[in-house]
Amino acid sequence: MKLRYALGVIYASTLSLSGVCAIELDVDSPDSIKNAAKALSTNLRKYYTGDRLGDVPGNLPDPYYWWECGAMFNAFIDYWYYTGDDQYNAITEQALQHQIGDYNAFMPPNQTRTLGNDDQAFWGMAAMSAAENRLPDVKDGPSWLSLAQAVFQTQHNRWDTEKCGGGFKWQIFFTNPGYTYKNTISNGCFFNIAARLYKYLGNDTYSDWAEKTWEWEQSIGLISSDFHFFDGTGDAENCTSIKKIQWTYNAGVHISGAAAMWNVTQNQLWKDRVQGILNGLDVFFKDGVMTEVACENNGMCNLDQRSFKAYLARWLGYTAIVARWTREQASCDYTQCT
Repeated sequence: MKLRYALGVIYASTLSLSGVCAIELDVDSPDSIKNAAKALSTNLRKYYTGDRLGDVPGNLPDPYYWWECGAMFNAFIDYWYYTGDDQYNAITEQALQHQIGDYNAFMPPNQTRTLGNDDQAFWGMAAMSAAENRLPDVKDGPSWLSLAQAVFQTQHNRWDTEKCGGGFKWQIFFTNPGYTYKNTISNGCFFNIAARLYKYLGNDTYSDWAEKTWEWEQSIGLISSDFHFFDGTGDAENCTSIKKIQWTYNAGVHISGAAAMWNVTQNQLWKDRVQGILNGLDVFFKDGVMTEVACENNGMCNLDQRSFKAYLARWLGYTAIVARWTREQASCDYTQCT
Protein backbone atom coordinates (compact mmCIF):
# COMPACT_ATOMS: atom_id res chain seq x y z
CA MET A 1 0.00 0.00 0.00
CA LYS A 2 2.82 2.39 0.86
CA LEU A 3 4.39 1.77 -2.54
CA ARG A 4 1.36 3.15 -4.34
CA TYR A 5 1.68 6.52 -2.65
CA ALA A 6 5.45 6.66 -2.51
CA LEU A 7 5.85 6.04 -6.21
CA GLY A 8 3.55 8.92 -6.98
CA VAL A 9 6.35 11.18 -5.78
CA ILE A 10 8.54 10.00 -8.64
CA TYR A 11 5.92 10.75 -11.23
CA ALA A 12 5.33 14.21 -9.83
CA SER A 13 9.00 14.99 -9.34
CA THR A 14 9.96 14.26 -12.91
CA LEU A 15 7.52 16.86 -14.20
CA SER A 16 9.66 19.81 -13.12
CA LEU A 17 11.00 20.51 -16.59
CA SER A 18 8.92 18.30 -18.86
CA GLY A 19 5.75 19.93 -17.52
CA VAL A 20 3.08 17.72 -19.11
CA CYS A 21 1.19 14.53 -18.40
CA ALA A 22 1.27 12.86 -21.81
CA ILE A 23 1.89 9.40 -20.36
CA GLU A 24 -0.77 7.02 -19.08
CA LEU A 25 -0.61 6.31 -15.37
CA ASP A 26 -2.39 3.80 -13.18
CA VAL A 27 -1.68 4.85 -9.58
CA ASP A 28 -2.67 1.40 -8.34
CA SER A 29 0.05 -0.25 -10.43
CA PRO A 30 3.69 0.07 -9.30
CA ASP A 31 4.81 -1.11 -12.75
CA SER A 32 2.74 1.57 -14.44
CA ILE A 33 4.14 4.27 -12.19
CA LYS A 34 7.71 3.05 -12.65
CA ASN A 35 7.31 2.99 -16.41
CA ALA A 36 5.86 6.49 -16.44
CA ALA A 37 8.59 7.75 -14.14
CA LYS A 38 11.29 6.19 -16.30
CA ALA A 39 9.91 7.79 -19.44
CA LEU A 40 9.68 11.19 -17.79
CA SER A 41 13.09 10.97 -16.14
CA THR A 42 14.63 10.04 -19.47
CA ASN A 43 13.11 13.16 -20.97
CA LEU A 44 14.25 15.25 -18.01
CA ARG A 45 17.82 13.98 -18.37
CA LYS A 46 17.97 15.36 -21.92
CA TYR A 47 17.92 18.91 -20.57
CA TYR A 48 21.10 18.44 -18.55
CA THR A 49 24.53 19.01 -20.09
CA GLY A 50 26.61 19.64 -16.96
CA ASP A 51 28.37 16.29 -17.19
CA ARG A 52 29.75 17.02 -20.65
CA LEU A 53 33.40 17.90 -21.17
CA GLY A 54 33.89 21.64 -20.72
CA ASP A 55 30.50 22.20 -19.08
CA VAL A 56 29.83 22.90 -15.39
CA PRO A 57 28.36 20.14 -13.20
CA GLY A 58 25.13 21.31 -11.59
CA ASN A 59 24.18 23.85 -14.23
CA LEU A 60 21.39 23.67 -16.76
CA PRO A 61 21.87 25.50 -20.06
CA ASP A 62 20.18 28.83 -20.63
CA PRO A 63 17.46 29.88 -20.13
CA TYR A 64 17.06 27.73 -17.00
CA TYR A 65 18.06 29.17 -13.65
CA TRP A 66 20.43 27.52 -11.20
CA TRP A 67 17.76 26.80 -8.57
CA GLU A 68 15.78 24.65 -10.99
CA CYS A 69 18.77 22.38 -11.47
CA GLY A 70 18.68 21.72 -7.72
CA ALA A 71 15.01 20.85 -8.04
CA MET A 72 15.81 18.52 -10.93
CA PHE A 73 18.39 16.58 -8.93
CA ASN A 74 15.91 16.25 -6.09
CA ALA A 75 13.68 14.52 -8.63
CA PHE A 76 16.48 12.14 -9.61
CA ILE A 77 17.08 11.31 -5.93
CA ASP A 78 13.41 10.45 -5.48
CA TYR A 79 13.47 8.47 -8.71
CA TRP A 80 16.37 6.33 -7.51
CA TYR A 81 14.90 5.80 -4.06
CA TYR A 82 11.51 4.58 -5.20
CA THR A 83 12.49 2.61 -8.31
CA GLY A 84 15.96 1.34 -7.46
CA ASP A 85 17.21 2.62 -10.82
CA ASP A 86 20.53 4.29 -10.06
CA GLN A 87 21.44 5.47 -13.56
CA TYR A 88 21.29 9.14 -12.50
CA ASN A 89 23.10 8.81 -9.18
CA ALA A 90 26.55 9.61 -10.55
CA ILE A 91 25.54 12.89 -12.16
CA THR A 92 23.47 13.78 -9.10
CA GLU A 93 26.35 13.24 -6.71
CA GLN A 94 28.75 15.11 -8.99
CA ALA A 95 26.39 18.08 -9.34
CA LEU A 96 25.54 18.41 -5.65
CA GLN A 97 29.17 18.25 -4.59
CA HIS A 98 30.33 20.65 -7.31
CA GLN A 99 27.80 23.31 -6.34
CA ILE A 100 28.40 23.41 -2.57
CA GLY A 101 30.38 26.65 -2.81
CA ASP A 102 31.24 28.73 0.23
CA TYR A 103 30.59 27.26 3.68
CA ASN A 104 29.55 23.94 2.08
CA ALA A 105 26.10 25.52 1.88
CA PHE A 106 25.30 25.82 -1.83
CA MET A 107 26.58 29.36 -2.25
CA PRO A 108 28.85 29.08 -5.31
CA PRO A 109 30.53 32.42 -6.15
CA ASN A 110 29.53 32.21 -9.82
CA GLN A 111 25.83 32.34 -8.83
CA THR A 112 26.05 35.49 -6.69
CA ARG A 113 24.07 37.64 -9.10
CA THR A 114 21.03 35.37 -8.90
CA LEU A 115 21.49 33.71 -5.50
CA GLY A 116 18.38 34.14 -3.37
CA ASN A 117 17.46 32.37 -0.16
CA ASP A 118 14.95 30.29 -2.10
CA ASP A 119 17.54 29.32 -4.74
CA GLN A 120 19.97 28.14 -2.07
CA ALA A 121 17.19 26.29 -0.28
CA PHE A 122 16.15 24.26 -3.32
CA TRP A 123 19.64 22.76 -3.36
CA GLY A 124 19.45 22.34 0.41
CA MET A 125 16.18 20.44 0.07
CA ALA A 126 17.81 18.17 -2.51
CA ALA A 127 20.58 17.42 0.00
CA MET A 128 17.93 16.80 2.66
CA SER A 129 16.19 14.32 0.37
CA ALA A 130 19.52 12.60 -0.24
CA ALA A 131 20.01 12.23 3.51
CA GLU A 132 16.44 11.07 4.16
CA ASN A 133 16.56 8.54 1.33
CA ARG A 134 19.99 7.26 2.38
CA LEU A 135 21.80 8.14 -0.83
CA PRO A 136 25.34 6.98 0.00
CA ASP A 137 27.63 9.83 0.99
CA VAL A 138 30.51 10.44 -1.39
CA LYS A 139 34.12 9.84 -0.42
CA ASP A 140 36.18 12.97 0.25
CA GLY A 141 33.14 15.23 0.38
CA PRO A 142 30.67 16.58 2.93
CA SER A 143 27.73 14.37 3.85
CA TRP A 144 24.28 15.12 2.48
CA LEU A 145 23.02 15.80 5.98
CA SER A 146 25.81 18.26 6.71
CA LEU A 147 24.98 20.16 3.51
CA ALA A 148 21.33 20.51 4.53
CA GLN A 149 22.41 21.60 8.00
CA ALA A 150 24.79 24.18 6.53
CA VAL A 151 21.98 25.69 4.48
CA PHE A 152 19.87 25.92 7.62
CA GLN A 153 22.74 27.48 9.55
CA THR A 154 23.61 30.13 6.98
CA GLN A 155 19.97 31.02 6.48
CA HIS A 156 18.89 31.22 10.09
CA ASN A 157 21.66 33.79 10.58
CA ARG A 158 19.84 35.96 8.02
CA TRP A 159 16.61 36.17 10.02
CA ASP A 160 15.88 39.87 9.75
CA THR A 161 14.32 41.61 12.75
CA GLU A 162 15.08 45.15 11.55
CA LYS A 163 11.99 45.18 9.35
CA CYS A 164 8.63 43.48 9.86
CA GLY A 165 9.65 41.83 13.12
CA GLY A 166 11.42 38.94 11.43
CA GLY A 167 11.34 36.82 8.33
CA PHE A 168 13.73 36.16 5.49
CA LYS A 169 14.41 38.42 2.58
CA TRP A 170 14.12 37.00 -0.90
CA GLN A 171 17.67 37.94 -1.85
CA ILE A 172 20.85 37.29 0.12
CA PHE A 173 22.91 40.17 -1.26
CA PHE A 174 21.71 43.79 -1.07
CA THR A 175 22.90 44.45 -4.63
CA ASN A 176 20.36 42.03 -6.10
CA PRO A 177 16.86 43.15 -7.14
CA GLY A 178 14.33 41.88 -4.59
CA TYR A 179 16.46 42.47 -1.52
CA THR A 180 13.67 44.46 0.15
CA TYR A 181 11.06 41.78 -0.59
CA LYS A 182 10.20 39.07 1.93
CA ASN A 183 8.68 36.30 -0.11
CA THR A 184 6.78 33.27 1.01
CA ILE A 185 8.83 30.72 -0.88
CA SER A 186 12.09 31.76 0.84
CA ASN A 187 10.47 31.56 4.26
CA GLY A 188 8.62 28.37 3.33
CA CYS A 189 11.76 26.63 2.10
CA PHE A 190 13.56 27.43 5.35
CA PHE A 191 10.54 26.17 7.29
CA ASN A 192 10.59 22.98 5.21
CA ILE A 193 14.28 22.31 5.84
CA ALA A 194 13.94 23.05 9.55
CA ALA A 195 10.93 20.74 9.91
CA ARG A 196 12.61 17.90 8.06
CA LEU A 197 15.84 18.29 10.02
CA TYR A 198 13.74 18.08 13.17
CA LYS A 199 12.10 14.90 11.93
CA TYR A 200 15.50 13.45 10.98
CA LEU A 201 17.50 14.45 14.06
CA GLY A 202 14.98 15.26 16.81
CA ASN A 203 16.85 18.44 17.74
CA ASP A 204 14.48 21.03 19.24
CA THR A 205 16.45 23.88 17.68
CA TYR A 206 14.99 22.91 14.33
CA SER A 207 11.43 22.61 15.59
CA ASP A 208 11.73 25.99 17.33
CA TRP A 209 12.78 27.63 14.06
CA ALA A 210 10.05 25.86 12.11
CA GLU A 211 7.44 27.16 14.56
CA LYS A 212 8.97 30.63 14.59
CA THR A 213 8.95 30.90 10.81
CA TRP A 214 5.38 29.65 10.44
CA GLU A 215 4.09 31.96 13.14
CA TRP A 216 5.85 34.97 11.61
CA GLU A 217 4.38 34.23 8.18
CA GLN A 218 0.94 33.89 9.74
CA SER A 219 1.25 37.08 11.79
CA ILE A 220 2.31 39.13 8.76
CA GLY A 221 -0.46 37.71 6.58
CA LEU A 222 1.53 35.58 4.16
CA ILE A 223 -0.52 32.63 5.45
CA SER A 224 -4.22 33.41 5.69
CA SER A 225 -6.60 32.11 8.33
CA ASP A 226 -7.98 29.63 5.77
CA PHE A 227 -4.50 28.44 4.76
CA HIS A 228 -3.92 30.25 1.52
CA PHE A 229 -0.35 31.30 0.82
CA PHE A 230 0.40 34.66 -0.76
CA ASP A 231 3.49 35.63 -2.71
CA GLY A 232 5.22 38.08 -0.39
CA THR A 233 5.49 41.56 1.08
CA GLY A 234 7.84 44.53 0.95
CA ASP A 235 9.91 45.38 4.01
CA ALA A 236 10.37 48.98 2.85
CA GLU A 237 6.76 49.48 3.96
CA ASN A 238 7.23 47.26 7.02
CA CYS A 239 5.28 44.42 5.41
CA THR A 240 1.96 46.24 5.65
CA SER A 241 0.87 45.33 2.11
CA ILE A 242 0.65 41.73 0.94
CA LYS A 243 1.01 40.69 -2.71
CA LYS A 244 -1.89 38.24 -2.84
CA ILE A 245 -0.83 36.12 -5.77
CA GLN A 246 -1.05 32.39 -5.02
CA TRP A 247 1.44 29.84 -6.36
CA THR A 248 1.16 26.08 -6.04
CA TYR A 249 4.67 25.57 -4.71
CA ASN A 250 4.10 27.85 -1.73
CA ALA A 251 1.29 25.58 -0.55
CA GLY A 252 3.41 22.53 -1.31
CA VAL A 253 6.53 23.54 0.57
CA HIS A 254 4.45 24.33 3.65
CA ILE A 255 2.24 21.25 3.66
CA SER A 256 5.24 18.92 3.51
CA GLY A 257 6.97 20.78 6.33
CA ALA A 258 3.80 20.77 8.41
CA ALA A 259 3.36 17.05 7.75
CA ALA A 260 6.92 16.41 8.94
CA MET A 261 6.20 18.38 12.12
CA TRP A 262 3.00 16.42 12.74
CA ASN A 263 4.84 13.13 12.12
CA VAL A 264 7.19 13.83 15.01
CA THR A 265 4.96 15.71 17.44
CA GLN A 266 1.54 14.12 16.73
CA ASN A 267 0.31 17.57 17.74
CA GLN A 268 -3.27 18.43 16.79
CA LEU A 269 -2.16 21.93 15.82
CA TRP A 270 0.06 20.57 13.05
CA LYS A 271 -2.64 18.12 11.98
CA ASP A 272 -5.08 21.00 11.66
CA ARG A 273 -2.55 22.95 9.62
CA VAL A 274 -1.97 20.04 7.25
CA GLN A 275 -5.70 19.51 6.83
CA GLY A 276 -6.28 23.23 6.38
CA ILE A 277 -3.73 23.39 3.57
CA LEU A 278 -5.27 20.35 1.89
CA ASN A 279 -8.66 22.02 1.99
CA GLY A 280 -7.22 25.26 0.66
CA LEU A 281 -5.77 23.54 -2.40
CA ASP A 282 -9.17 23.75 -4.08
CA VAL A 283 -8.07 27.09 -5.51
CA PHE A 284 -5.55 25.26 -7.70
CA PHE A 285 -7.89 22.62 -9.07
CA LYS A 286 -10.07 23.62 -12.00
CA ASP A 287 -12.45 20.84 -13.01
CA GLY A 288 -10.29 18.43 -11.03
CA VAL A 289 -7.04 19.38 -12.78
CA MET A 290 -4.10 21.08 -11.06
CA THR A 291 -3.74 24.58 -12.48
CA GLU A 292 -1.29 27.41 -11.85
CA VAL A 293 -4.12 29.90 -11.46
CA ALA A 294 -1.90 32.99 -11.33
CA CYS A 295 -0.69 32.57 -14.89
CA GLU A 296 -1.80 29.40 -16.65
CA ASN A 297 -5.31 30.36 -17.70
CA ASN A 298 -4.01 33.30 -19.73
CA GLY A 299 -0.89 31.53 -20.96
CA MET A 300 1.44 33.91 -19.13
CA CYS A 301 3.49 31.48 -17.01
CA ASN A 302 7.21 32.12 -17.33
CA LEU A 303 9.85 29.40 -17.40
CA ASP A 304 10.12 29.13 -13.61
CA GLN A 305 6.38 29.20 -13.03
CA ARG A 306 5.76 26.33 -15.42
CA SER A 307 7.57 24.04 -12.98
CA PHE A 308 5.77 25.07 -9.78
CA LYS A 309 3.00 22.46 -9.98
CA ALA A 310 5.59 19.69 -9.98
CA TYR A 311 6.77 20.72 -6.53
CA LEU A 312 3.25 20.78 -5.12
CA ALA A 313 2.72 17.29 -6.53
CA ARG A 314 6.04 16.08 -5.12
CA TRP A 315 5.30 17.47 -1.68
CA LEU A 316 1.78 16.06 -1.65
CA GLY A 317 3.34 12.67 -2.26
CA TYR A 318 5.71 13.23 0.66
CA THR A 319 2.77 14.34 2.81
CA ALA A 320 0.84 11.18 1.99
CA ILE A 321 3.80 9.14 3.25
CA VAL A 322 4.62 10.93 6.51
CA ALA A 323 1.02 11.81 7.42
CA ARG A 324 -0.77 8.63 6.42
CA TRP A 325 -4.22 9.95 7.27
CA THR A 326 -3.96 12.36 4.30
CA ARG A 327 -3.45 9.60 1.75
CA GLU A 328 -6.85 9.50 0.13
CA GLN A 329 -7.14 13.27 -0.26
CA ALA A 330 -3.50 13.95 -1.11
CA SER A 331 -3.27 11.14 -3.64
CA CYS A 332 -6.34 12.42 -5.45
CA ASP A 333 -4.58 15.77 -5.75
CA TYR A 334 -1.06 14.81 -6.75
CA THR A 335 -2.15 12.56 -9.62
CA GLN A 336 -3.86 15.45 -11.41
CA CYS A 337 -1.88 17.60 -13.85
CA THR A 338 -2.17 19.11 -17.30
